[in-house]
Amino acid sequence: MRMNEDDHARVSAAIAAAEGSSAGEIVAVVTDLSDPYHDVALHWSVLVLIAVLAWAAAWPAALEWWRDLLLGGWQTEPSLRELLTFLMIVAVAKFTAVLLILKYMPLRLALTPGATKTRRVRRRALTVFKAAAERRTAGRTGILIYLSMGERRAEIIGDEAITSVTTPETWGEAMTDLLTDVREGRVADGMVAAIEQIGTVLSKHFPRSAEDKNEIPDKLIEL
Repeated sequence: MRMNEDDHARVSAAIAAAEGSSAGEIVAVVTDLSDPYHDVALHWSVLVLIAVLAWAAAWPAALEWWRDLLLGGWQTEPSLRELLTFLMIVAVAKFTAVLLILKYMPLRLALTPGATKTRRVRRRALTVFKAAAERRTAGRTGILIYLSMGERRAEIIGDEAITSVTTPETWGEAMTDLLTDVREGRVADGMVAAIEQIGTVLSKHFPRSAEDKNEIPDKLIEL
């Protein structure tokens, strides 16, 4: 889901307003997906391949029955080599089919464990944070709001000065406001609400001084 110009303008204005009363620097990032999950597709394909081998080991007569069915019957009794060759062809065909089916990303995401999605989103958010906010401000007051649409997950990560006076629970209301609106399709509303909550926390711990400068551009970043 791409954001339009009005969405970008609203989020940028919310960042500017939040930073107007604090020395914090807010970076807002939205991405369609945090990871391609190629390994998940591979794992499911391997699982199916193993299942085929297990099926053949448990019911070898069924393997011979399927061979006769596919080859049209009236076959001589197969040798062990022929049966193993047939099993290899079936296993590889199943493996390839599942791998191709799981190119469909919604299905791949549906088959990805929730814990895996959470870890991948967190890892990507940390990478983005290091590039866009970490130690980018003199007072170490940068903070990232990261929203990954495909996984339906978000992260809020603060720089050294912020983490020294807050805990993950500090951002509970901001995260709730963000995800509530996002679930209803109002992504920009969610980002704005979260930014306002973060701004309130930052103004309490890091009030803006007369010498404060805007060190990071006030804009929404789409990856």
